[in-house]
Amino acid sequence: MLFGRGKKSKAEQPKDKATEQANAATSQQDAGTVASGAVKGDFRLSKGPLDASEIDSQDGYVDLGALLIEPSEGLQLRLEVEEATQRVVAVTMDLDGSSLQLQAFAAPRSEGLWDEIREQIGQSVSSQGGEVEEIAGTFGTELVAKLPTESADGGRGFRAARFMGVDGPRWFLRGVIGGQAALDRDAAQGLENLFRKVVVIRGDNPMPPRELLPLKLPKDAMAHGHDAPAETPELQQPERGPEITQIG
Repeated sequence: MLFGRGKKSKAEQPKDKATEQANAATSQQDAGTVASGAVKGDFRLSKGPLDASEIDSQDGYVDLGALLIEPSEGLQLRLEVEEATQRVVAVTMDLDGSSLQLQAFAAPRSEGLWDEIREQIGQSVSSQGGEVEEIAGTFGTELVAKLPTESADGGRGFRAARFMGVDGPRWFLRGVIGGQAALDRDAAQGLENLFRKVVVIRGDNPMPPRELLPLKLPKDAMAHGHDAPAETPELQQPERGPEITQIG
């Protein structure tokens, strides 16, 4: 896995620990409510992403604060910052020419955010002259948005983004797929598998709904230069994310 444009790390095969934990959590559904607070019948338990309470150990993950990412061969990670505050606001996973941007937010204990946020995304895209389509996706109801673009030579086209949203226990995770995978479901399988293995760490601190859960640089990625171990990826300067992915 690569972090930014750094050196390629030693090949790391997915450990499927998140998948195993998801299957284990699914088997608990018949007992009613699970420890994390997810109710019986919660499809997320069989498809991911996961809550921190649903894994045995955080070892082997890339620790980004509110998000734990499982390493995968060929994966590159980029952190994005908010220009006004310089805080890290998103992590983007690049794989096979497409991307998946992740953001996690605090959510109410008793209800989800995705239904309301989908409506707001649709209004935002329409206000920019774009089109939005609601589809039945891998992680429930999703949105495919198309925004008009103009090339340097004056040609017109569109930029596509596929929005996925998952309501977890006191958190909401949004994924935005860009590139070929936004419209090609076969090309999206690799990113979907990574999305389902993401672990969200909500924490115990009280937070208002929609507040961004804090992200951070991983400790072992702070090293740079020739003195850094071969398995330690280098980091590039965090960058600002695309406007289409703002929460509204």
